[in-house]
Amino acid sequence: MNPATARKIDIYFLPVAVASYLAFWIVLAIRPLDRGDWLLENLLIFISVGVLGFTYRKFQFSNFSYGLILMFLVLHTIGAHYTYAKVPAGFWLQEWLHLSRNHYDRVVHFAFGFVLLFPMREVLLRSAKAHAPWATWLAVTALAALSSFFEIVEAVVAQIVRPELGAAYLGTQGDIWDAQKDMAAALVGAVLTACWLSVGSQQRKRSTK
Repeated sequence: MNPATARKIDIYFLPVAVASYLAFWIVLAIRPLDRGDWLLENLLIFISVGVLGFTYRKFQFSNFSYGLILMFLVLHTIGAHYTYAKVPAGFWLQEWLHLSRNHYDRVVHFAFGFVLLFPMREVLLRSAKAHAPWATWLAVTALAALSSFFEIVEAVVAQIVRPELGAAYLGTQGDIWDAQKDMAAALVGAVLTACWLSVGSQQRKRSTK
């Protein structure tokens, strides 16, 4: 790929990616399975997009990180449309693996750690000036903390806004340990990506010697 083409892709990637996600979000905003749950689930999207937009002039992620963030938001948008416990892909997974419940919520929590570790690491590298190995594993702890924080916020919001939507919004499906399992899924996802980055870094060091 010549430099001119690469530069065009670099320039137009984010506008095209955001426009594509916006179109996807609008489609899934039409007739969601439960409008009340949809509104609660979309609080995360509104806050995330608001923070990214507000901080854009001071801190711009790489296109790769923006792509990963949008990937996670797509997964969350699907969960918001159907409610997490009723996403068709989760039922397919349940039938295929003979699971006891719809595990789409667990997949998204795993993706939270697995997909978002790279953007979190990028923040620590560029803003906190952390060394690469430290940035990688600090990103793991940061995502684990955020996962725990979101579980607490979700429980509080559900009780304050619409207590009757608690089960649908939290997606517990009768599991009293659901929050802990969700946090564990996010931690496992983050650790896997951290290990992959660490191994890749070690291999690059060996190849340069």
